[in-house]
Amino acid sequence: MALYLLYESASGYGLFLAHGIDEIGQNTEAVRNSVVDLNRFGKVVKLAAFNPFESALDALNQCNAVSEGQMTDELRNFLELSLPKVKEGKKPKFSLGVADPKIGSHIYEETKIPCQSNEFVLELIRGVRLHFDRFIENLKPGDLEKAQLGLGHSYSRAKVKFNVNRVDNMVIQAIFLLDTLDKDVNSFSMRVREWYSWHFPELVKIVPDNHLYAKLAKYIEDKSELSEDKLTGLVDILGDEDKAKEVIEAAKASMGQDLSPIDLINVKMFAQRVMDLAEYRKKLYDYLVVKMSDIAPNLAALIGEVVGARLISHAGSLTNLAKCPSSTLQILGAEKALFRALKTKGNTPKYGLIFHSSFIGRASAKNKGRMARYLANKCSIASRIDCFSEKSTTSFGEKLREQVEERLDFYDKGVAPRKNIEMMKAAMENASNQDTEMNTEKPSEPMPKKSKKKKSKGDKDGATAEEDKENDVANGESKSEKKKKKRSLDERLEEPNENGDETEKKKKKKKSKDVEMEDVSEGKKKKKKKSSGKD
Repeated sequence: MALYLLYESASGYGLFLAHGIDEIGQNTEAVRNSVVDLNRFGKVVKLAAFNPFESALDALNQCNAVSEGQMTDELRNFLELSLPKVKEGKKPKFSLGVADPKIGSHIYEETKIPCQSNEFVLELIRGVRLHFDRFIENLKPGDLEKAQLGLGHSYSRAKVKFNVNRVDNMVIQAIFLLDTLDKDVNSFSMRVREWYSWHFPELVKIVPDNHLYAKLAKYIEDKSELSEDKLTGLVDILGDEDKAKEVIEAAKASMGQDLSPIDLINVKMFAQRVMDLAEYRKKLYDYLVVKMSDIAPNLAALIGEVVGARLISHAGSLTNLAKCPSSTLQILGAEKALFRALKTKGNTPKYGLIFHSSFIGRASAKNKGRMARYLANKCSIASRIDCFSEKSTTSFGEKLREQVEERLDFYDKGVAPRKNIEMMKAAMENASNQDTEMNTEKPSEPMPKKSKKKKSKGDKDGATAEEDKENDVANGESKSEKKKKKRSLDERLEEPNENGDETEKKKKKKKSKDVEMEDVSEGKKKKKKKSSGKD
C-alpha cells in the first residue's frame, strides 16, 4: 500500500510519496538514521504535488483551519486532484500520513481518504520539514524563512486579539502597582516624618496621618515663621480649627533644631513628591474600580474590587480563576502554609487572600472557617458568571452578597437563609428587567411615518380631483350638461340591477320548490317504512 505524506508549510501544501516502505519494514530507527542524509532520504520520499498559497492572508486562514483540525475547500481540492482516484465500492490502495490526528479524522469523514498518524509517519514528516527547501525547485534561499516568520507573526497577532474592554491583564498590573505604591508612599512618608521631625518634632503627635503631615510640612516650612496669619491655611488642610491652633502653639515652644534654607527646600520638594504619589494612588484606585466593573462586575459586587483584583492577579487571569474549584480559591494565597502543613502533617490553612474580605472579619472565631468556605463557593460562582457570560451585570453579585449576609445572620442569630435556586431566579429576573429597560429606552417612531403616508395619499387624491375639475372647466362643460350625463348613467345602471333582481327572485322560487319536493319524498319514504313495519 502506497503512503502519501501531507506537509503544511508556510508557503503552501506539499504532498509527498514514500517509496520502499516494505523494505524498511516501517522501522522508526531506520527512518531516523536516513532523515539526516538527503541522498538516502530522497530515495525513500519524493515530491508528488505542491500547492502554494495565494497570499499571506490565505496562508493565515489555512493555518488557522489546520490548527483547529478543519479541512478547507482548498485542501480538499488539492487532495482530490493529487491523490489517485478510487473507484466506487473498492478500497483505496493508499493511505495519507498526517501530523495531527484531528485533521486526519476530519479528512476521512469528508473524503473517505484513509489517514494515519503514528511515530513512523511523524519521523517521515520530520525529514520532509528538514529538507523541504531542497524538494521545491523554484524556491529561493531565504524565502521559506521569510514566509515562516511572517506567518508566525500574523498567526500570533490574530490569537492575541480579543475584547479590549475585558482585558484582565490591566487589572493584574493595576493591583500590583497599587500594592507597590502603598509600600512606597508609606516608606516615603516615614522618611518625611523623620526628616522634618528634626526641625518640628511636636507635629508628629498632633498630626499622625502621613498625607496630612506631608501637606503641613510643605505649608509650614520654617516653624519660626508660623503665626496667626497662617491659621486659615492650616484650617483648610486639617479641617479643624482647634488642631490648627495647637500646631501654632506647639511651633512657638518647639524643641527642634533650625534647618538651613537649602535643607527646607529639599524637605518641601520631597513632601510634594509624596503628595503627588498619594494623589496618583487615589486615581489608580478609581481606575481599578472602573476596570473591575467592566471585567468582573459580579465578583467586585460580592467581595470588593481590591480583593477581587488580588484573586485574579494571583490566579493569573479571570479564566484561570473561573476554572479553579472553590476549595482552591479558598486557600489561594496561602500556598506556603498549605505545603508546610502537608509536610509537617499539621492543620491546613482555612483561608488565603479571601481573609481580607469584611465577611471573614465579621464572623466569630469558630465560624471563620465555615464563612471562608461559603464565601469561596460564592466567589467561584461569580467569577464563572463574569468569565463566560456575554452581558455584564451586577445582579448576580448583589444576590450572592445577600446570601453571604444571610449566612452570617444564620451563624449569629439562627435565621434560616434563602436557598440558592431562589436567589438565582431573582437575579435572572433582575437581569432580564434591566435588558428590557435598556430596550425600551431606545426611541422608535413607526406610527408617524404611516400617518405621513396616509396624508400623502389623501393629498394625491385631492390633487387628482382638482386636476379633473380643471380638465372639465377646460373642456367648457356646463353644470346642466353634467347633470344630464349623470341621470343617463344612473338609468343605465338601474336597468341591469332590475333584471338581476328578477333573476334572484326566480332562483329563490326554484329553491323553495326543490325544498317542497324533498319534503314530499321524505314523507312518502316514512309512510312506506311504517307500512312495512305493520306487515
